[in-house]
Amino acid sequence: MTSAKPQGHRPAKTSRIELRATEDDRDLLDRAAAALGTDRSSFLLSQGRLAAQRVLADREQFVLDTDAQQEWERINSRPARSLPGLTRLLERPSPFVPPTADQPQA
Repeated sequence: MTSAKPQGHRPAKTSRIELRATEDDRDLLDRAAAALGTDRSSFLLSQGRLAAQRVLADREQFVLDTDAQQEWERINSRPARSLPGLTRLLERPSPFVPPTADQPQA
């Protein structure tokens, strides 16, 4: 018989992160954690997660205002253009893959 997981269940913390800091840095982190009513480890993990999300945000998502979103939709709604040069390039055999029996050699 398995027990139901409580709501809001988080995965077990099984990975350890260690870092070295000056005493001044540690004291600053402790003061900030206390100001938020939490411990240093929880503070560092939550703030580190937020910082990581901010760093990665522009690589994973982007936000547009109404005008920019309308322009984006206008551009992406245009029919595709025929690019003969690109078509010829894509039809050429790859210089990185040996030709197979049914492909002509360049």
